[in-house]
This record gives sequence, C-alpha cells and structure tokens, in this order.
Amino acid sequence: MTNFSIANAPCSWGTLEFAGLSGERITYTQMLDELVATGYTGTELGDWGFMPTDPSQLAAELQQRQLTLIGAFVPVALRGTATQIATATEQAQRTAELLAHTAQILGQAHQPLLILADANGTDPMRTANAGRITGRTPSGVIVNAAKVASEVAHAVFAASGLRSAFHHHCAGIIETPDEVRRFLAHIDSNVLGLVFDTGHMLYGSGDNTTDIVALIHVFAPHIRLVHFKDCQPEIATRTRHAQLDYFAAIQAGIFCELGRGAIDFAAIAHTLTTIGYQGWIVVEQDVLPGMGAPRISAAHNRTYLRNIGL
Repeated sequence: MTNFSIANAPCSWGTLEFAGLSGERITYTQMLDELVATGYTGTELGDWGFMPTDPSQLAAELQQRQLTLIGAFVPVALRGTATQIATATEQAQRTAELLAHTAQILGQAHQPLLILADANGTDPMRTANAGRITGRTPSGVIVNAAKVASEVAHAVFAASGLRSAFHHHCAGIIETPDEVRRFLAHIDSNVLGLVFDTGHMLYGSGDNTTDIVALIHVFAPHIRLVHFKDCQPEIATRTRHAQLDYFAAIQAGIFCELGRGAIDFAAIAHTLTTIGYQGWIVVEQDVLPGMGAPRISAAHNRTYLRNIGL
C-alpha cells in the first residue's frame, strides 16, 4: 500500500467556517501542538485569522513543528450576487497568496491547494435538509455553480500560481453524488479539481449504504485531495428521521471517530492506491466549538489509521 502522508485540520478542533457559532475556540498554538503530538505531519490553515496571516510568522510556526501546509478552505456563495462573489474571490486570492508565500519560505514539496466550497449553511432549505436532499437540482443552478467556481479558481491561479479543488459539502448546493457528478462535468479542470470527502459524500448521499469506493473510481480523474471523515449510520438514520438540520446533526455526532461509522477506510486506502492517488490524506472530524475531546479523538483516529496500514 502507498505510504500516504497524513494531516489533520483545525475543524477537528472546532474551528469551522460558519459564522455565529457559539462555544470557546482553542488557540492555534494549542491546536498545532496537539496535532503534532497525536502523530500528524500536515495541517490545513483553518479560518482566515485563526493562524497567523503573515507568511513569515506562519512559516515559523509550521517549521518549528515540522508541518506541511496542505491548503485552506474558502467559502464562495455560488448563487450569490456579483458583489458577494467578488468579495469571496478577493478572499480566495488573499488566502492563496498566503499559502504560496508560506510554502515558498518553507521550501515544501507539496503545492498547497485553495479549497473552494459553496457558502455552506447559509441557505435555509439546504441547511434544514442536509443529508436528505431529494429531487434533481436544476441544470442551470449546477452549471452556474461550476462557472463561478472555475472563475474563482482562475483568479486564484493568476494571483498565486496555485490550483484549487472544490469541496462538496452537506448544507451546500453541491452535496449529493449526482450534484457532484454534474458539477464536475462543467468545471475547468485545468485549474479546479475535487476534494473527495468520505463523510460528506456518505451523509450527503442520503443513504448509509452508498458505495464510497465506487464513487472514488467515478471521480478519480478529478481528485486532488482526500478528506477522511467517518459517518455514524445510526445517528444519520435518526437525524434524517427527526428532520434535524445540518448543525444539529453535527451536534448529535454525525461525524464520528474513524472506524466507528459506516465507512471502510481500509478499502478506500486500497482504492486510492489502485487509482494512483499520491496526494495527502487529511483526517477531519467536524465538531462545533467546545464540543468533544479533540486531542483524544485525533489520537484515536491516527492510531486507527496506523492499524490499517497508514
């Protein structure tokens, strides 16, 4: 099996991109120290301002811990106004420039990715029905979303030389496997690839038995980064039956520790080797601020991956 490099991300410590979340957030230094102590060698950036936004300072923090900077998540309102999209594009460019300059200072081999996604959790209908989206999203919505994401990716590349990858996500316009498939058919793949997130793919499919391995094969040409996230099937069934919204599902523990949900990560790792994937694997266990015991979960997740050969 390929010796994949394993990273984690600030969202596993309760640093999420959603506005208005309550709960105490830990400092970036504590998060990075705990990430290293539990056995990871890379990190994503987290929300703008969570870690230093000066590339020299950020590089110093990462170099001190011998960490690779994997990428950064930037939400874009794919159905937003021209002003909203322009603002998000500027944020994406600014973030990409930070990534590029920091990577250059570090001299790291990995070229960081600008991770684009819809402005998840902002549409009341999508937020209320995350994990149980039914019906077919109109083609015009999908095509326009792909157009906007591609334009942002082009702006990012022009500003920084970095490429982008799109993160399908529950409570966003690109959630279900069908939406992902149709979206990818209309992107500019020269500048925009896919972040394949196992947990969001399973919960977003609306079916706990969805074949994630088969979907990796379907989306293989586009995959630029993989997020390992588990999905607890009993909780998924309960949240769907109770019609809980996305944030209530997270609070209920929908994204559990690896190996305690429905996803066969050993099979996924084998599949990634089969398709020739040589990128990073980023462990993510989305929790709300102050929720759970992030260091303990991070340690469990790293031990689990070692036990399956990663």
